Amino acid sequence: MTGGERPFLTAEWRDLVMLQYEVPPDFLASSIPRGTELDLWQGRALVSLVGFRFIRTRIRGVAIPFHINFDEVNLRFYVRREAPEGARRGVVFIREIVPRRAIAVIARALYNEPYLACPMRHRVQLSETSGRAQYEWKHEGSWCGVEAATTGPIGPCAPASEAEFITEHYWGYTAQPEGETLEYRVTHPRWRVWSATGSTTGEMRTMYGPAFGEILMSSPTSAFIADGSPVKVFAGHRVA
Repeated sequence: MTGGERPFLTAEWRDLVMLQYEVPPDFLASSIPRGTELDLWQGRALVSLVGFRFIRTRIRGVAIPFHINFDEVNLRFYVRREAPEGARRGVVFIREIVPRRAIAVIARALYNEPYLACPMRHRVQLSETSGRAQYEWKHEGSWCGVEAATTGPIGPCAPASEAEFITEHYWGYTAQPEGETLEYRVTHPRWRVWSATGSTTGEMRTMYGPAFGEILMSSPTSAFIADGSPVKVFAGHRVA
């Protein structure tokens, strides 16, 4: 991978609501792509429900009308893969929700990512010292949401903190239909975060199934809001 590689997608990810839930490691076993292993936080397996805004999106440098600014909510967990230069720490998506059908179709076709298109809306009111953010989607006639309210001012992620663990994963991994694993790189500067309290609203079981739905309707083990930054997403490569 060369330093001059052109990104497939550039955008800004902003105002990220991030709720964490602890799950038994075996709960994720069937979803771990081949060649990777769970990346644990202090011995615990975590899933994150994340809502945020895509802004100034470009595909190969081209802005697609009506697909430049939009919301996304995703459910993800954390893995690592050993590479020649050391461990690559990445994420695996269980479900990704966007408001535009074309975005979901392209992402499924190129990455086999589990995208679904639903009506979406957001409310974000954040300052350096306080605020709140909410992302909602409509599925099977009902609105569901993820939201958080700050409990302190914004600041850098503390070294070796849970917020650093959650935000400092720079690879994506996706299982392919033929059994291989697609690996792609994501780059962005380090984010600042607000400590927060968070919760979900609505019936989660219709979207995520009974097991994940029950977890997501309980209180998260942690919550924070990240300010976000410009990001680059590179084309995927199959790995052994």
